[in-house]
Amino acid sequence: MSSFSDETIPSHQPIVLGCGQLCLDYLVTVSSFPNPDQKIRCTSSKVQGGGNTGNSLTCVARLGFPCRILAKVADDSQGRYMVEELESSGVDTSFCLNAKDGASHFNYVIVDNQTNTRTCIYTPGYPPLLPDDLTESLLLSVLDGVRVLYVNGRSREAELLLAQKAHSKNISILINAEKRRAGLDELLSLADYAICSTNFPQDWTESPSSPSALLSMLIRLPKLKFVIMTLGEHGCVMLERCSDEVSGSEEETDIDELHESLKQNTDYTSLLPVCNSSVCVRKWLQKKC
Repeated sequence: MSSFSDETIPSHQPIVLGCGQLCLDYLVTVSSFPNPDQKIRCTSSKVQGGGNTGNSLTCVARLGFPCRILAKVADDSQGRYMVEELESSGVDTSFCLNAKDGASHFNYVIVDNQTNTRTCIYTPGYPPLLPDDLTESLLLSVLDGVRVLYVNGRSREAELLLAQKAHSKNISILINAEKRRAGLDELLSLADYAICSTNFPQDWTESPSSPSALLSMLIRLPKLKFVIMTLGEHGCVMLERCSDEVSGSEEETDIDELHESLKQNTDYTSLLPVCNSSVCVRKWLQKKC
């Protein structure tokens, strides 16, 4: 990660708080993924901090917004390296809890240049962040000045306690839903915004299509303002709940047909980011199977 800009961030700006795990990535790039029992050479290698929470907060800091992380970090060389790296990017790590006898989470990541994919081999560390770690005074301090709380369900019991406290203080909650996990439903019910992996919406809702799954999530989770599904190299799809004050079409619209029309009108050859949106419709209909 590159060093944080020297530009001073105004202290009155709202803070983004992330709660989750820190993970160290050992990355190797190969020309093509190896076959079983094959020995190959990598074209490059790198060690850097990873994990959804650390990556997200690094992006927030680089965009110029103040942010802090709440995590339990092992007191080993990997843990210290990840904390120092976050600090150099501008992330406040003062609320990280030190685990003296712990071991850091780490990933082996194989980046395949032929298919432009990456394969992760994860080794969990210990100990986890637990609700007992979150005293009332810590909760009040870590949420002070926070506008958005980021969670992903990795430390679900502790994250749920933090999210409930954030909800009581009218702090917006953003959840990164990567896959179904035990206890994730309770976090989803508190979320204002959801960013999901490609497969999560259909896995969670059991809907027949991705667009209908996004619609189902908005129906089942009335607190959600929008839900985003990432699509890898093809970008993402967002479904937003419109307020009653927003003008739009009164005509009923099939969500699968609308999604297909947006895809047909999107320029996938552009080298610049492209946003293709529909008008706000009053009622979405899920196509019957």
